[in-house]
Amino acid sequence: MMAKLSGLIHETATSIQPMSRDFHARARLALDQLTKPVGSLGRLEELAAQYVAISQELPPGMPEPVVFTLAADHGVAREGVSAYPSSVTAQMVMNFLDGGAAINVLAKQVGAKVWVVDMGVQGDLGNLSGLLFHKIGYGTNNFTEGPAMSDEQAFKSVEVGINLAREAYANGMRVIGLGEMGIGNTTSSSAIAAVMTGQPVAKVTGKGTGVDAERLVRKIQVIEQGIQQNQPKVQDPLDVLAKVGGFEIGGLVGLILGGAACRIPVVLDGFITGAAMLVAQALAPHCQDYVIPSHCSAELGHRCILEHLDLHPLLDLGLRLGEGTGACLAISLLRASVACLTDMATFDSAGVDGAEASVPEPV
Repeated sequence: MMAKLSGLIHETATSIQPMSRDFHARARLALDQLTKPVGSLGRLEELAAQYVAISQELPPGMPEPVVFTLAADHGVAREGVSAYPSSVTAQMVMNFLDGGAAINVLAKQVGAKVWVVDMGVQGDLGNLSGLLFHKIGYGTNNFTEGPAMSDEQAFKSVEVGINLAREAYANGMRVIGLGEMGIGNTTSSSAIAAVMTGQPVAKVTGKGTGVDAERLVRKIQVIEQGIQQNQPKVQDPLDVLAKVGGFEIGGLVGLILGGAACRIPVVLDGFITGAAMLVAQALAPHCQDYVIPSHCSAELGHRCILEHLDLHPLLDLGLRLGEGTGACLAISLLRASVACLTDMATFDSAGVDGAEASVPEPV
């Protein structure tokens, strides 16, 4: 039995409707009139039709992108599950704000804004210019000793994400890219993935930041211990989030729900955003219509998540960085697909002959 949702989460989840099949069909018809063989732009045509079906605009405007990089720390990192210390989370937040990270470079290439959010970084970052402060706590608890967070904190993390999506929409953003930063968050994501997909922990747990074989064994043991300790309920996705998740993962869940409710596409990044999608989809199945899976991460459990959700990524580049880097690459493809739909000539306007009708076989 799912726990009673907060008012905002319930309102948002229940407001999400399937994307418009009528607009999808109209977009496919428009694509078929362009000066190319039918379907010859492959996944780009699928992207363009999905965007039209989501936005319910034909012709659509060029989607203005924003990438959210949500940062938080994880108490389970104290169990030695990462190759890096927790201090790196705050240091990387500073790097994001200084424009020196991979996400900054790739976002600039696609004209995307990067909104960096402190969801629960260990330590006080102060009043830094450009940082959105939504700290729920100074890192989660160590889930080998009890729940990672309270139910109230889990609800709050999702609510923050919903409100961030609404703010982005109000500011004219029409596509949201998901990103994150948090030492220990592949451990939390593996725990979520194991519970929500029913797969063995070892099948959904990878090397994260690059741990060696010995530490990977330890990581698997820690996740198994946390699940055994907390007994998260698969039928209650917010219980799973609270028991073994993270503040930034909850924020990602909220961004997915909020983006779908605002009728704008949400571009998933890698493994951590995939774990968030498992929770979001369980809360509001129709949100899947609004999601674009950017790539398949090199992180072991990501492919299991994508297969479980029946999502087909656009790219497979061996990425495993996070931050929203893969989402940026997919945003460039989305914008290219919309440009093809709106800027290409039709057969009629270009004076180009269309395909010849099939000649019936002689009787």
